[in-house]
Amino acid sequence: MKKIKTPVKTEVIETLDIGDRVEIYGKIFTGRDAALPKLVKKLEDGSNLLDLEGSVIMHTAVSDAGIAPTSSNKEDIEGSIPLLAKYGVKIHLGKGILKQETIDTLNTENSVYVVTPPVAALLTSKVLFKKVAAFSEEGMEAIYELEVDGIPCIVAAAHGKSIYNKSN
Repeated sequence: MKKIKTPVKTEVIETLDIGDRVEIYGKIFTGRDAALPKLVKKLEDGSNLLDLEGSVIMHTAVSDAGIAPTSSNKEDIEGSIPLLAKYGVKIHLGKGILKQETIDTLNTENSVYVVTPPVAALLTSKVLFKKVAAFSEEGMEAIYELEVDGIPCIVAAAHGKSIYNKSN
């Protein structure tokens, strides 16, 4: 098990291979359908709303019921990944397959995609602290900043390859 502390350095990303088991420690951001497109628009408009360099974004909402990768409109979320990687997000945490085009962009931007089983109780037990970081009007779909202690993941896409693509 590889332990990864945020902010994540490019050198760490370069050591990861698909199938690697990792644990994430430190500050991560969350976002979902309502907030991620807003964040992308702010970035495109030149806003410095959040420092994303070396960050991790978990594609989830945050509620009292817990956190787990979202099962929402995947196209909206996957559409945000390339620009967020360009602005410094090193790890995108989700639960499903990505298009090869997105995997290629992650490779270009020295970012990876990790998955975690949808087990809200386990993941929620790893959250030490949470606060709204942006778009509070979106409620549980706002961008949150979490302090986490060992979120377990598997590297699903790295260096242009995916565990979901058997031809890699």
